[in-house]
Amino acid sequence: MTKEQEWNIGRLLSTSSGYWRSSTVHAAVKLEIFTVLGQKRRTSAEIGEEINASERGLAILLNGLTAMGLLEHDGSCYQNTDFSLSCLVKDRPGYIGYIIIHHFHLVDAWAKLDKAVVRGTPVQKRSHGEEVERESFQMGMFNLAMAIAPSIAATVKLEGKRHLLDLGGGPGTHAIHFCLENPKLRATIYDRKTTEPFARNTAERFGVADRISFVAGDFNTDPIEGKYDVAWLSQILHSNTPEECESLINKTVQALEPGGLILIHDFFLNDTLDGPLFPALFSLNMLLHNHGRSYSEKEVSGMMSKAGVGNILRLEFQGPNDSAILCGTA
Repeated sequence: MTKEQEWNIGRLLSTSSGYWRSSTVHAAVKLEIFTVLGQKRRTSAEIGEEINASERGLAILLNGLTAMGLLEHDGSCYQNTDFSLSCLVKDRPGYIGYIIIHHFHLVDAWAKLDKAVVRGTPVQKRSHGEEVERESFQMGMFNLAMAIAPSIAATVKLEGKRHLLDLGGGPGTHAIHFCLENPKLRATIYDRKTTEPFARNTAERFGVADRISFVAGDFNTDPIEGKYDVAWLSQILHSNTPEECESLINKTVQALEPGGLILIHDFFLNDTLDGPLFPALFSLNMLLHNHGRSYSEKEVSGMMSKAGVGNILRLEFQGPNDSAILCGTA
């Protein structure tokens, strides 16, 4: 056991009540507190008037956010910290509020984790509305990908590649940055029909709409048409069973030109599946919502090898929450 894994009563109670902090952040983002403040200094009464909230309740929330270091307070007025201004104000390019709302949408399911463990299957149905949850998920994935896509595109060398398949690409953030980094590359995003508006809007926003196409389909049941010389599978294996992962990797390899490149980006567990912490906890999140889980690098490498992929290696990239990239040649 490392020092970081040592427990005491204080740490246990802090962990048990940790949802107090996350719920405070969720409420502030839902009420757009940080956006309303922007670069201004405002009293709780002024903020309350704009968002139609009671001054009593709002003052308690604002003080909690100040205690957490997300706001500053001079005794009469509140203002954003530099961090809040950059990450939690809607019109800022670094805004990550959508993924925070997505986390809020997961709370009901996490409250039923004990039942999911007993059953071994998801127990929570949608509770916030399909359209609302879809937007927060798709734009939340955009939030997260924007933090790492530019560095990944610069790290992964695609010289000589002409056509990239972004499987389960959602809003297409990675495909866009691969195209920006490689002027001769075009990309096809393959995902469900409901994600197409997000993908097309994002491609238009970054000025690469003429180099990015969209194919609607369910990659677990529908064929992958066409041929590609590079395939990018980012954060999709963990939503599938081991059997589905094997089938998906094999199907992807069949869609690659001889010598084509397959790149798999995901949260990887160690060989004993009991760490690192985030991938281990993320497996619980998958238990609550589908039949997937986090996989180890050894497991995924084995699936790739079984599909005929050679020269498998882990790239020199380490993302947030222990995400990594495995690369191989078809």
